[in-house]
Amino acid sequence: MNLSKIHHIAIIVSDYEAAKEFYVNKLGFSVVRENYRPERKDWKLDLRVNEHTELEIFAEENPPKRVNRPEACGLRHLAFCVESVEQTVKELAEVGIECEPIRVDDYTGKKMIFFHDPDGLPLELHE
Repeated sequence: MNLSKIHHIAIIVSDYEAAKEFYVNKLGFSVVRENYRPERKDWKLDLRVNEHTELEIFAEENPPKRVNRPEACGLRHLAFCVESVEQTVKELAEVGIECEPIRVDDYTGKKMIFFHDPDGLPLELHE
């Protein structure tokens, strides 16, 4: 078995337009496909992360709120690799996205920060 790449990561959002504004216009992911699915009464937005990976954004009516504390089993956060955390934090600030203070990962020794999408999903930048 060779599970060598992640094809996509699926995220359920509560507000399609807010999520599209955040992930496309602020974070800069390009749209691969955008479809309204009437049988499910939801939007599915596929975004390009890199040549191998996509984000799937699902906008459903009234999804349950994300559990915060105590954390539930399942996806904890989504981390993106960047060359410079400081530079990326500046770029996020320019589009109105606040980040937590930069810190150093105890295990990797690399710089990292967290910020949140419009629904509070934790997103990480890691060098």
